[in-house]
Amino acid sequence: MPSDHNEDRDEQQLTPQQKQAKGFSQQFAMAMELPFVLVGAVAVGGLIGYFLDRWLHTKPILMLVLGFLGFFGGLRDVLRRLPASGDGKSKR
Repeated sequence: MPSDHNEDRDEQQLTPQQKQAKGFSQQFAMAMELPFVLVGAVAVGGLIGYFLDRWLHTKPILMLVLGFLGFFGGLRDVLRRLPASGDGKSKR
């Protein structure tokens, strides 16, 4: 069953103030989400490394390695989610 929801039609009906408010709310939502993405990636990598260290009796080696890999993976994800242009408008 096709949907009657058309984003292009909805976008054309917005006033300039509504478009500005929508853009601000999207930027605010992204600013609130990105720290959790970065910290979550480090925490997941570190926890997996911690439990592998306990299982393999290798103490902090795997926790540090997987924590750093989680950091770089989280940083990559944060940079991927940021808009490509510097004017604050996404090119989606």
